[in-house]
Amino acid sequence: MSEEVRVRFAPSPTGYLHIGGARTAILNWLYARQHKGKLILRIEDTDTERSTADMIQGILDGLEWLGIDFDEGPYYQSDFIKDHIAAAERLLASGHAYKCFCSKEELEEKREKARAQKDDFRYDKSCRGLTPAQVAEREAAGQPYVIRLKVPEGDGAVVFDDVVYGTITKRYRDIEDFVIVRANGQPLYLLSNVVDDARDRISHVIRGQDGLGNTPKQILLYQALGEKLPVFVHMSLTLDPQRAKISKRSHGELVAVHFYREHGFLPWALVNFLVLLGWSNPESKEIFSYEELLAAFSLAGMNRANSVFNVNKDDPKFITDPKAINMNSHYLRTMPLAELEPYVRAELEKAGLWRDAYADERREWFLRTVDLIRARYHLLTDFVTLGRPYFADDVVLEIEEKARRKNLEKFPGLSEWLPRLGDRLEQTADFSEAAIEDLMRVFAEEVEVKPGVIINGVRTVITGQLAGPGLFEIVTTLGRERVVARLRHTPQIA
Repeated sequence: MSEEVRVRFAPSPTGYLHIGGARTAILNWLYARQHKGKLILRIEDTDTERSTADMIQGILDGLEWLGIDFDEGPYYQSDFIKDHIAAAERLLASGHAYKCFCSKEELEEKREKARAQKDDFRYDKSCRGLTPAQVAEREAAGQPYVIRLKVPEGDGAVVFDDVVYGTITKRYRDIEDFVIVRANGQPLYLLSNVVDDARDRISHVIRGQDGLGNTPKQILLYQALGEKLPVFVHMSLTLDPQRAKISKRSHGELVAVHFYREHGFLPWALVNFLVLLGWSNPESKEIFSYEELLAAFSLAGMNRANSVFNVNKDDPKFITDPKAINMNSHYLRTMPLAELEPYVRAELEKAGLWRDAYADERREWFLRTVDLIRARYHLLTDFVTLGRPYFADDVVLEIEEKARRKNLEKFPGLSEWLPRLGDRLEQTADFSEAAIEDLMRVFAEEVEVKPGVIINGVRTVITGQLAGPGLFEIVTTLGRERVVARLRHTPQIA
């Protein structure tokens, strides 16, 4: 590719960074890194009523957490409004735009007339033929005006090739003379976006399919301004199971990047998952390292069909796409412990379960424990919830109802047996896994029950859980003191 690849992510800070925006950022980032190009971050903050500093910071924080780095920016669109106005003035001077003095009332009357005739309303160009004298007269009278682009007339069309959707044709007669500057002097997005992309020398516009409808208008602006067209790449949309577009308004925080961060997702797991929404690789592979994804990714693999993100906003529990959770679980199980360590530490710190010793003299124990328990975990938060028995010194644990019914309530004698077993464990000299197993089996014979009754009872009392790693590994990991204390506080079983 002879021309330098320059792409951009241009979010509007009217809300948090959601997964659709994150997906757009990720694909632009991948394409730039793949072609050794530049990725520009531009905050389109000209909607001053809805844009806030907190929302901008939220977007920046979300991108940083995902690991999306930028080569230029952040630029702020509001800093370049003078450029946008100057472009509009050039279009007026070159005859590519004109001042429209039609009032809101006049336009509404025409719109109602079209509606009554069951026609689509399109501006009738009534101000397009005003003479310079007529324009001057209306300006002198203080009449407000907007600036509209002159769409070419005749049987011609805007024709362009989109990388994903192929050749797109839009007839001139189907495009109205659209507004590029409001009556209050505020440039519209269509104009500002084109001016900014031209200034930043954007080579590829990679964005959602919902931007496809505006592309013919933007191409007309590029042409009128004498600017080179970028390559257009429109990604298919991400829908919910009801085939509605994923949006902040409809789905709330369930589609916010910060929601997944707070609920225990690893950033690369979410990146990996989002890339696969609407992109297919020839090998149907799903798990990628950064290097593998960089080598495999191709715009040619982008699908036209919309993808589905399985989010259920009506479920009271945390429910998201099972594929996303399974992918996160894969990374929890397989990533190097040294890489996982800071994420687990952060969760424990938030829950008040972190001990400085875990980073010092007990670091080997900490890493070994994380490795032991992570096999069944799906989210980082599991290290605080399911992992609490390993990191807390609680003597009495909350017991899962299913574990209580299956492992305790069927055997009332455990209320007496397990504290006695605790005494044995306190006194035994050999606290190895093999010795503990032998001790428990001998004890089961003494109280005349199967070994599984004792083993499952111990598991439930010392972890509160029905399932987990091998019991004897659990016992040696928790250590003699905690195991004995918990067994001695075995609850009374009716």
